Amino acid sequence: MIRTIIIDDEPLAAGIVQEYLGTFSQFQILEICHDGFQGLKAIQQHKPDLIFLDVQMPKITGFELLELLEEPPAVIFTTAFDQYALKAFDAKAMDYLLKPFSPARFKQAVERFLIQFSQKESSLLEDEAGNRLLAEKSNRLVVRVKNDIKIIPVTEVSYFEAEDDYISIHTADGKFLKKMTMKQLEESMDPGKFARVHRSFMINLNEIAGIEPYERDSYLVKLRRGEKIPVSKTGYTRLRQVLGM
Repeated sequence: MIRTIIIDDEPLAAGIVQEYLGTFSQFQILEICHDGFQGLKAIQQHKPDLIFLDVQMPKITGFELLELLEEPPAVIFTTAFDQYALKAFDAKAMDYLLKPFSPARFKQAVERFLIQFSQKESSLLEDEAGNRLLAEKSNRLVVRVKNDIKIIPVTEVSYFEAEDDYISIHTADGKFLKKMTMKQLEESMDPGKFARVHRSFMINLNEIAGIEPYERDSYLVKLRRGEKIPVSKTGYTRLRQVLGM
């Protein structure tokens, strides 16, 4: 369930949000608050995934409430004042509902949140699965492709390439990105099957078709599908060891 809090000083307005949200089975309303301080306390207590937040309220405004939170949840603003829209999106609001809003407009805002929430959950699932696999020598990799989770057996990987904070996984089916460092990858791979031949490259030893000189003290590994991977001096020494050359 998606944990939700409604914060609005107008009971009628809060009731409308509650009614409209009731058409979505994914949401659990934890609390309905009628001022900013009560809303702040509820957020700190319940740690919701989403809040519906009015701007103009007694004691503190919706913006002041957000400033008091170290890690604010996702926010959909509900207000009768359109002049705060730019400030709301500067505060990374999911949406800005101008009262009175229709059920269709409310649905649009909620569906926008659900898309991003689903992507976040998928990303967390990928990270958790990836961390579990690091505990042992991996025989598969878990990556996120748009909104789907894909499991790649390491036997299908030709080589890995470092790209900033990501690893590019090259297979016959294409290239896939996974957020991890080359060091983490190297620690998770079986050194009898994969070798780091360069600062930015790790290859599947079963994919090697040949090794050829390139420049002074450096080489290229040719893979079965024709890719040529640079090999550093250190990487060449490592290759000689694992291949028994």
